[in-house]
Amino acid sequence: MEFFCYHRDRPGSDPLREELVEAHWSYMDRFDAELIARGPTLDRAAGIATGSVHIVDLPDPAAARAFAFDEPNYQAGVYRDVMIRRWRNALGRTMWDFPGGRDGGNRYLVLGLGSGEAADLVPPTDRDELIAYGPLLSDDGAAWLGTAALVRAPDADAARAVLTRDRYAAIEVHDWEFGGRR
Repeated sequence: MEFFCYHRDRPGSDPLREELVEAHWSYMDRFDAELIARGPTLDRAAGIATGSVHIVDLPDPAAARAFAFDEPNYQAGVYRDVMIRRWRNALGRTMWDFPGGRDGGNRYLVLGLGSGEAADLVPPTDRDELIAYGPLLSDDGAAWLGTAALVRAPDADAARAVLTRDRYAAIEVHDWEFGGRR
């Protein structure tokens, strides 16, 4: 089962995050084979991380919760909250298979939160700019709760446009970059 985990940083926690970089990476190394995508969201103007995205293939919701809450940054208080949702890999690849590579261009996390009738289950036609894409689902996979995408785009408005605007209660766009050691 694939899961989308988004840890949002507590304001002012950047020094603690920096102190725990090696512990965080060592923890994530244990899940290297299961990771579909990972990396920090950013406040580029301030030069700090604002959160961490991890898309991971794990056996069940309990394993996903353990993954998210046993993480060293969470344990130390870096994060103010955590979102864990079932996710479906609509592209069928990892971020390391993204044809655009690790570097170049602006990259974003686009997070559409919704309910009711599912929207955007099929990726947009310009898949070359999609790094990861899929629906957010309830723990049992039966209810659609939104869509999460990692995209390369010229700007935040172009990134937001990968989702159908009027189908979501809210669409968040965050600067994002590839994470990890690879």
